[in-house]
Amino acid sequence: MKIIGSYVSPYVRKVLACLELKGLSYEIDPITPFFGDDAFETMSPLRRIPVLIDGDLTLCDSSVICQYLDEAYPDRPLLPTDVKDRARARGLEEYADTRMGDVFIWGLFYPLVVHPAVWGEKGDRARVEQTLSADAPAVLDYLEGQVPADGFLFGEIGLADISIATFFRTAGFARFSIDAARWPRTAAYVARVLEAPPFKVLQPFEEAQIRTSPAGRREALQAAGAPLCAETVGTSQPRPGVMTL
Repeated sequence: MKIIGSYVSPYVRKVLACLELKGLSYEIDPITPFFGDDAFETMSPLRRIPVLIDGDLTLCDSSVICQYLDEAYPDRPLLPTDVKDRARARGLEEYADTRMGDVFIWGLFYPLVVHPAVWGEKGDRARVEQTLSADAPAVLDYLEGQVPADGFLFGEIGLADISIATFFRTAGFARFSIDAARWPRTAAYVARVLEAPPFKVLQPFEEAQIRTSPAGRREALQAAGAPLCAETVGTSQPRPGVMTL
């Protein structure tokens, strides 16, 4: 299998952590969506990541990909067996993908990291202030009532845990951290998930990618031992898409 997408993306990390959890081998073309060529746009018409290629099948959208992985490779399921727990897990995944994505990626990581680094412009400071003062606290208030005091959401670590924690890993690259005094349960829970093997194995590659420019990225990741594919759909110049991120 091949994954197209940046190690720093929470949606790519979500899929990669699920692949690691299932013990499936893969190669990665670690591009950011702004640096994709015409072939990338054919595969991902909104110019978004991740993209999964498995034989003659090409899929976009992290939730679609994770559902496919669980159905096509049923060993080590990503979702709990109880039907009500499965529904709740899917609901938490959707909450993470939509609300947490909007808050922590569009409201924090994009204006503070992506916008200046890729487009050479200042990000929306008003949006950042709104995120830090209101939106992120509201998300954390909700999670404080959802996550367990110990362990993971549904026994073993699964898709719901991965879907939530991945956003805090990316938010950390924008210097965001959870106030453990205000949200102790969520802070401890996220730390547990991010210390689990599916995330720990990815961290050296994330660090290598976040420290380098697109021009030197493949070399840095190769040196770090990332499972890179031989060919890339990356380009040297960024281009916007229908959706910017």
